[in-house]
Amino acid sequence: MKVILLQDVKSLGKKGEIVEVSDGYARNFVLPKKLGLEANSKNMNDLKLQKANEEKIAKQQLEAAQELARVLETKEVVVKMKSGEGGKTFGSISSKEIAEEAKKQCALELDKKKIQLPEAIKSLGVYEVNVKLHTKVTGKLKVKVIEE
Repeated sequence: MKVILLQDVKSLGKKGEIVEVSDGYARNFVLPKKLGLEANSKNMNDLKLQKANEEKIAKQQLEAAQELARVLETKEVVVKMKSGEGGKTFGSISSKEIAEEAKKQCALELDKKKIQLPEAIKSLGVYEVNVKLHTKVTGKLKVKVIEE
């Protein structure tokens, strides 16, 4: 019997796959536990429509991420940092402060976990910071650290 999986099943396959199982296994395990549906023409058509909808949504999310990356290229976030004599700085700038300043200055909602800093910024200057917007899209944000 052919079955469309509704969830990942360890020994069978991933969600959305069509697999061939024995009739008894399907009737006694897969169907009663709502792990899958019988692969008839109605359910196959529903699966096709659902996959098309998921692809459309994924494409929209990718386009939105690419647009946000283009916007980030034009923005500059200014962060103030305390410093002493000789340009010696106190403390450091983390992704949390960059996200807060981006929200204040540019009205951009950036998740601090998406901002990729190899290490905290500990000196004055201009930095290019990568922001992971999508699995395929990484934007660059210019961060200018000035003396407070």
